[in-house]
Amino acid sequence: MTDHPSAAPQPSAPPQGKPTSYSRVTLSRIMTAVDVNLYGTVHGGVLMKFVDDVAGAAAARHSGGTAVTAAIDEIVFSEAVRVGDLVHAHAQVNWTGQTSMEVGVRVVAERWDSAEDEPVPVATAYLVFVGVDVGGLPRPVRPVLPETPEDERRYREAEIRRAHRLARRRAIQAHREA
Repeated sequence: MTDHPSAAPQPSAPPQGKPTSYSRVTLSRIMTAVDVNLYGTVHGGVLMKFVDDVAGAAAARHSGGTAVTAAIDEIVFSEAVRVGDLVHAHAQVNWTGQTSMEVGVRVVAERWDSAEDEPVPVATAYLVFVGVDVGGLPRPVRPVLPETPEDERRYREAEIRRAHRLARRRAIQAHREA
């Protein structure tokens, strides 16, 4: 049977998957006096923006286009950052759904006064991004293909976080309707 010009359009094939390593991004910057809070350490909001920036770059790279922040699932600050520290934020896509992605971020600091020491872990975060088209509507994102046992672990843990987010949303909605 041949295709006829008036035949119904066929659904497009799902986007090709990309390995986890394809999405990996690192941003680095030196923290300055304009970044500090009243206590003399770098303001948490400065680090949150830095986390969102690197996560957005990883999401855009993986999805092949615009991706917007839908949620910050978790951010944990484990150590203060000081003026002069060289801070590195490492991000990768851990999990993908139809239109959404979870991006994991790890932030470390090289202390300006002890540059030969190992970088200090200062924060971790999980963010949810949604791929959007030019009209701002959700669009399909390609699957992430875990490459290592560590990537597989991150994928499974991302599924747990997603299940918890959805369960919390349903419980709150049920409470409001009660």
